[in-house]
Amino acid sequence: MCRSAAGAAVLALTLALLSAAAAAWDLWALRALRCSFTEDCECGFGPDLRGLECELAVTLVGQPLVRQQLMKGLRRFLEKRSPEKPLVMSFHGSTGTGKTFVSSMLVRHLFPEGLRSRHVHQFSPIVHFPHAEHVERYKENLKHWIQGNLTNCGRSVFLFEEMDKMHPGLIDVIMPFLGPSWVVYGTNYRKAIFIFISNAGGEQINEMTLDLWRAHRDREEISLQDMEAAISKAVFENPQSGFWKSGIINEHLIDFVVPFLPLKHHHVKQCVINELVQQGLEVRQGVVQEVADSIPYFPEEEKLFSSTGCKTVASRISFFF
Repeated sequence: MCRSAAGAAVLALTLALLSAAAAAWDLWALRALRCSFTEDCECGFGPDLRGLECELAVTLVGQPLVRQQLMKGLRRFLEKRSPEKPLVMSFHGSTGTGKTFVSSMLVRHLFPEGLRSRHVHQFSPIVHFPHAEHVERYKENLKHWIQGNLTNCGRSVFLFEEMDKMHPGLIDVIMPFLGPSWVVYGTNYRKAIFIFISNAGGEQINEMTLDLWRAHRDREEISLQDMEAAISKAVFENPQSGFWKSGIINEHLIDFVVPFLPLKHHHVKQCVINELVQQGLEVRQGVVQEVADSIPYFPEEEKLFSSTGCKTVASRISFFF
């Protein structure tokens, strides 16, 4: 009797699995068929989180908090078929610490065409919003750009560069698109990703990293809690920041603040090695040392952190070959 019941249970389970597999195959076949006839952005959206995590581990130097925050945010967001709100991340740190590098890498692992994808949109205050006297016009333009692109593709990615140079008050026009509403201006926008990139808060991050180093704490031990309050205060209370007194900060619409730490001498050396490999040049330890030594470091006494991160590494290599 038990054996018969067990056999029936196994048979039922097998049939259920076969049925599920058939359904999955039908969905895949349907999607493949649709993708062959349309340019639906879901077809071009192919997140490769394993590849991103691997590339971060290999090529991103000295940024444990970035890897941790970025992967945690993306996994939580992408595992939901119907997210409650868009993913909003804010990258903060001084020049050359990897903010633009990581944003480009992230996009490349979401869309195969990377920054060239028609569903990835970059905004620069210097290029798109140069004149303070035209802020009201920029607000209308920005709102329509966001709305139009989200109507075309709910999976759009928006990169806002140099937020520290954005005119105060301008960015708040996109607040309705960042919250947990279902529809804004007739557009379902909750699968979008917004990334803000800023040097604002970099000075505070550097000071805190230096203080923790003096307290004999390794950078791997630095937590987000060590940084988050200081970054938010510096960004929100800085009249020169695009987030000055911003409702985006006030309403806690940023899901993940991602601090980029200042880079030490051995991190710069790793950047030199990575760049030499990228350029197809021989990795000579003498050249690696010379390039790293040619970069200025701060503070004046300890000369601990690179003043320009790894930003000038590529341009300096040619002087030593």
